[in-house]
Amino acid sequence: MNYSLTAGKERKRKSMKIRFKDNSSVFDGSVKKIAQNMLLVQTETKAKDQNMAEIEVLTEYGNVIAKYEGFETVYKEIDGGMILSNDGTVYVEQPEQEPDVDQIRTAKLAEVSSRCESAIFAGVDVELTDGSVEHISLKEKDQINLFGKQSQLAAGATQLEYHEDGKLCKYYSAEDMTKIIEAAMKFVSYHTTYCNSMNAWIKGAQTAEEIEAIQYGTQIPDKYKSKVLKDYEAAMGA
Repeated sequence: MNYSLTAGKERKRKSMKIRFKDNSSVFDGSVKKIAQNMLLVQTETKAKDQNMAEIEVLTEYGNVIAKYEGFETVYKEIDGGMILSNDGTVYVEQPEQEPDVDQIRTAKLAEVSSRCESAIFAGVDVELTDGSVEHISLKEKDQINLFGKQSQLAAGATQLEYHEDGKLCKYYSAEDMTKIIEAAMKFVSYHTTYCNSMNAWIKGAQTAEEIEAIQYGTQIPDKYKSKVLKDYEAAMGA
């Protein structure tokens, strides 16, 4: 349990009169019950050494409008006051825990897988025989459709219906459809291969800091690259 409280305007806005047991002195401040066993007491002047067994809240004319009893334990001191408990509970600072490397590794593997899928789904630009460039989406249904076009090409089709991302269907020549399919398959294979090598990198990393620093799209150290990825990069001039 942690509390962050501000003094200044907030305290001044809620300022009231407070009197502690066996003390005729009156403090300016505020009292608020913040949990069943917790009482927040803020005072303009430090009141730590007061008898907390009984705390009275007064009007400016000295009339008692609220009384709290039994909150005798200082649970935690805070800026401008303290939190009291009525069951003997005191705040214990928890030691900083070492990061769980296995959990971080698992999360990073999932993150990289998601980034790979998003990169593939975003699609690829394909240059057609007339020199124009079209963007082809590669969501799962698009990939299935393109695999179906392979069967049409194998059957000897010379004109195949398909569509650029977000546009109406039109007819493509067998040559253009072949270009689209080849570009799509190469794009999917590259990202799948890259992700595979990146997974090897994540699994080989030893510290949480090293794992967290790995980002999809960055250059993978050679020792984690597969032969296939190296061949792809050589062909791409990477």
